[in-house]
Parts: sequence; C-alpha cells; structure tokens
Amino acid sequence: MEQVKFAFEDLKVYQKSLDFIDEAYNTCESFPREEMYKLTSQFTRAANSIALNIAEGAGDSNPQFNRYLQMSLNTIKECVVCVTIAKRRGYIDENTNSKFRKNLSELSKMITSLKKYLKNTKD
Repeated sequence: MEQVKFAFEDLKVYQKSLDFIDEAYNTCESFPREEMYKLTSQFTRAANSIALNIAEGAGDSNPQFNRYLQMSLNTIKECVVCVTIAKRRGYIDENTNSKFRKNLSELSKMITSLKKYLKNTKD
C-alpha cells in the first residue's frame, strides 16, 4: 500500500525539528524522576510545539504560515530556557548544552529564512 505523504513533511526545517524532538526526549530520559511533570514535560512539549506549528501553518496562506513560524520561533526561545535550567540544575553537561543551543540556533535561522522567503513571494 502506498504511504500518504503531506507536503510539509519534505520541509528541511520540519525534518530538523523532528530530530530536535528525538534529542529532547532522549536527553529527558536521564532527568531525575521528580522532573517528570516539571521540566521534562515542559521541555518535550516545547520541542514538539516547534514541529507542530510548522506542520499546522504549512499549506495555508503565506501570512498565516508566517504566523505559525513565528510561534515556532517563540517556542525555540522556550527550549533555550529549558536547556539553561537543565544545565544549571546539573541534568546536562556543557557538551549537551552546547549541542542543544547549536541545534536551536540552526532551527531559528532556518525558520527565519523561510519567513523571509514567504514574505517575498506572492501567495
């Protein structure tokens, strides 16, 4: 049977956001159990939100897609705070902190570029 594929699934920024989700979940597995309904929950929900907003806005009008991309950018900032808290609490080391920050920076740049592209094209 042929697999149904949606257009947004081909977006590189969407694929990168899925990779980030995997990293967030894998890292949160090592957080203390008492963080399950605190930082772990907040971090994984924020990571998911990046991809969810990209998917939700894709295929809509360019201004509407831009709005969802802005929500993804805002959620990236939320993830930065979660990573900072995890580092300060000793749940992740400096190497993991740097890796997350690099990935979040790349995602931010990709989303910003896509937003600029959408603003410069006709709907």
